[in-house]
Amino acid sequence: MTVYPSPFVPVSRHFRSWMFALLPLVGLAGCGYNDSRTAHRAQLAMIGMKADDVQSCVGIPDKIKQLNPNVQIFEYNRTLNIPSTNDSTFIPLQSITNLTETTLGGAGKTCIADIRIENDEVTDVHYSGDNDKIIGTDGVCSIVTRGCVRKPVSSMRNVKGGVFGPVSAFHAPKTPDLTPSATVSTTPVTPAVPATPVAPAAPAVPATATQSATSAASTVSTFSSRQ
Repeated sequence: MTVYPSPFVPVSRHFRSWMFALLPLVGLAGCGYNDSRTAHRAQLAMIGMKADDVQSCVGIPDKIKQLNPNVQIFEYNRTLNIPSTNDSTFIPLQSITNLTETTLGGAGKTCIADIRIENDEVTDVHYSGDNDKIIGTDGVCSIVTRGCVRKPVSSMRNVKGGVFGPVSAFHAPKTPDLTPSATVSTTPVTPAVPATPVAPAAPAVPATATQSATSAASTVSTFSSRQ
């Protein structure tokens, strides 16, 4: 009787190898690494985005502040809902979670996102609040902008999302240069009025010539009166 090796043994071994290799990535994703990259990627991709497109993928702003006729701020205030974990007899999950957050930080739950709109285009995306997770910064703010990142609109920039791209999970990116349309003033420029040409001054008459003409006129007048 011939015994064939089971085809499931190699598959299970490969599966276990992949599972152990992916455990660090799963841990990073669960601790906020991917959320931080998503939030920071939006700070690059949304520059130059139209104001109407912002409201279509982020939502209606909680507050709108008009700074001047050309600049306004869209403010979004979001809170992350984190379900609590009850301690069991054998594994105190909630106690471990509280200890980890206290030791490593990153127990943020709120994000305030201020999007600056200038001449109907986004020029800056700024995050504030208690918005850090265990790994990375601004991870909570992904709940504000991830709709735009997951389904980009035509007015957004194309930003590489790979590990070697310009996006980091640990610091916010530098704000790109403003688009030309965002820096052009809408105030009409008054054309310069050409200066009125000045007529040339008459040449000055020498004093001696004036005196001679006066003497001649006086002599002629005297001669006429005698006759």
